[in-house]
Amino acid sequence: MSTTESRPQINYTVPGMKTDQAGEVVTLLQDRLNALNDLALTLKHVHWNVVGPNFIAVHTMLDPQVDGVRGMVDDVAERIATLGGSPCGTPGALVAQRSWDDYSIGRNDAIAHLGALDLVYAGVIEDHRTAIEKTEELDPVTQDMLIAQAGELEQYQWFVRAHLENADGTLRSATADTEVDAAKAADR
Repeated sequence: MSTTESRPQINYTVPGMKTDQAGEVVTLLQDRLNALNDLALTLKHVHWNVVGPNFIAVHTMLDPQVDGVRGMVDDVAERIATLGGSPCGTPGALVAQRSWDDYSIGRNDAIAHLGALDLVYAGVIEDHRTAIEKTEELDPVTQDMLIAQAGELEQYQWFVRAHLENADGTLRSATADTEVDAAKAADR
């Protein structure tokens, strides 16, 4: 099922929710599942490809973030199943359903990766906040889960941004629109 094509077939759901509402929430959650799975893989990619003087700080900072995001993946998938849906976590489905491009930075300085990763986090968090808004009336239980996840994701982004912040409080990569531009701006 593509999250952009139609709602999934829901035959049963949690008490107090209609199946069409559950289908709408499942569609939102499948998009979040794809984004979180992609984020976990991207974080590991960065973890393996950082180099330079900040290597160990960034390398060791990312593993707890990977673990936290993987926990979010599991929570989202289990919520989909609880609502009567079927979570899809295969790589092919993720690639077919996502609306974003692959992370494009390979082996690079740790700070360059963090500049690009800041944009990745910004996109995931923004989309989480949109899902939070959409679930307010539909499913407050799902909304609570997404709110908690957004808080964790924002903290992870703060950890990333702490490496990018100038003494005056500005971010080196603040004006960048692409990962490549953010990596270049951060590494100056």
